[in-house]
Amino acid sequence: MPEAKGNIALSKFLRIDWLGQTLASFCWIVSVFVYGYASGDGLQLSTGDWLQLAAASSWFIANMAALAND
Repeated sequence: MPEAKGNIALSKFLRIDWLGQTLASFCWIVSVFVYGYASGDGLQLSTGDWLQLAAASSWFIANMAALAND
């Protein structure tokens, strides 16, 4: 049955809702670093930035786990 499980993961991977959420969470993660470097003084992250990074990373990890969950 591993082949069937792979087909389920692939079909979920190709769904627009999964792709959209995963892309959105990845962009959110990238934006934290872009804004962190915006000052030109290296990476400057506030407490709020770390919370944003934790939320975006959790969302991304949950999307990845959803592939393996079926």
